[in-house]
Amino acid sequence: MAEFTLPKNSVLIEGKTFKAPAGATNIRRFEVYRWDPESGENPRIDVFELDMDNCGPMVLDAILKIKNEIDSSLTFRRSCREGVCGSCAMTINGKNSLACTKAIDSYSGTIKIYPLPHLQVVKDLVADLTHFYAQYASIKPWIETQTPAPADSERLQSKEDREKLDGLYDCVLCACCSTSCPSYWWNSERYLGPAILLQAYRWLVDSRDENTGERLDELEDPFKLYRCHTIMNCTDTCPKGLNPAKAIAETKKLLVQRKLG
Repeated sequence: MAEFTLPKNSVLIEGKTFKAPAGATNIRRFEVYRWDPESGENPRIDVFELDMDNCGPMVLDAILKIKNEIDSSLTFRRSCREGVCGSCAMTINGKNSLACTKAIDSYSGTIKIYPLPHLQVVKDLVADLTHFYAQYASIKPWIETQTPAPADSERLQSKEDREKLDGLYDCVLCACCSTSCPSYWWNSERYLGPAILLQAYRWLVDSRDENTGERLDELEDPFKLYRCHTIMNCTDTCPKGLNPAKAIAETKKLLVQRKLG
């Protein structure tokens, strides 16, 4: 039987434990992934016991409390606190989400917080999204046109055409869906992944764009698009409630329709 083991420097070790203040009665336990590349040490899991009577309601509030009051070296991304920027994407109790949109009370027991899976870790909860954003740039996420711009107006579209973009433009590029996808785990060098393919479809169906043929040519590839096996993890985990799997299926349909004429 095959046996798989992690490299020695990837094996998690027991970290520090920070007890709740004396007298606290409303306590929640948080286990947080920690790794500092400059230390030369293995990643560890630190335990923080927080007094919830002095903490905001969201998981991000707990992380901010840890950084501000207990361990200022904790590293993570965050910005808007409204589920709009996508910065605070991480794995919370085994599921990718945005820490600012997840209520602490929606979880029972210990809350376990890790960086997004199957990406290189920069430090602690910060994953390296360099490749992800390079893939996003590769789909040319802007309107491309062949005809001159109108002289005295914007490029307009009907209400019906605008509605086709609903559920697509809402994507905040948090990478929760792509990093939950097994196909992306194993083929991320060539497979674009759910987030980027949803964004690609957003431009394919934009009535103002005039470069549909070239966009489809770029996607007609055994790996870029067709590594999707409809596992549906992407749709299940999206914190914005979007459906990347449907966008991928619609893109495949456009390619079939083009071949059939």
